[in-house]
Amino acid sequence: MRIALYQTQTGPDPGTNGRDLVRAIAEAAKGGAVMLFTPEMSGLLDRDRERAARHLRDEASDTVLATVRAAAAENGIWVHLGSLALAQENDDGRLVNRGFLIDDRGDIRARYDKIHLFDVDLPTGESWRESVAYASGTRGVAVETPLGLMGLSICYDLRFPDLYRALSNAGATILSIPAAFTVPTGEAHWHVLLRARAIEAGVFVVAAAQTGRHEDGRETYGHSLVVDPWGKVLLDMGTEPGLGFADIDTAEVDTVRERLPAIRHRRPIDPPDIVR
Repeated sequence: MRIALYQTQTGPDPGTNGRDLVRAIAEAAKGGAVMLFTPEMSGLLDRDRERAARHLRDEASDTVLATVRAAAAENGIWVHLGSLALAQENDDGRLVNRGFLIDDRGDIRARYDKIHLFDVDLPTGESWRESVAYASGTRGVAVETPLGLMGLSICYDLRFPDLYRALSNAGATILSIPAAFTVPTGEAHWHVLLRARAIEAGVFVVAAAQTGRHEDGRETYGHSLVVDPWGKVLLDMGTEPGLGFADIDTAEVDTVRERLPAIRHRRPIDPPDIVR
């Protein structure tokens, strides 16, 4: 099956971002993809909270979500809309970072709220406190798709293998990890972590990413990847925005898991004995 990844340089205007997504959806469908994957924060990326607040809506009112759903139906293609910043319906003052799996009729098949929030101080001097603006999700999500059972996650979740263990234990054979990785963390860890998640569970990993210098001044790493269940990189989109395609054979999951049945060898682990 053919999939498409849209590597973006999302900015602060949802109208522009929505139009770009519509074009990508149409191009992905024309290219024969059954599903398009987009990055984290596909509708709005802006560190200026006052400016961003003018565009923030709840799920029912978000124009980018509505636009993508209509384009998916018009073009007959599934879309994993990596995530959007949304106001909560029962607002506690914080937003949610929510991804959507949209089918080829434009219906929302699944939602996932980012569980692990990026609260770090980097050696470059960058400081991020996602938990100030966003509420954390509480549940993992896996959803049936034409590609198999897909486990959903977002960006910083990548560093927490227990989430992916739970998803693969539930039967996931493909993992989607949309992201807006910083350049220093991307250079150090992006490829190795994505390949590790694929190898650990014998699954396909699809990671659509933000890239380049954005209007709000941040820089993201790019390198949207598709990794097969043996850990081989099938697609690396480098640092230029645009659309990429990869052909995946879902039967490879069974082949790899028979060759190296690590999932069957998993055992529950009690807290360790500490010897002092």
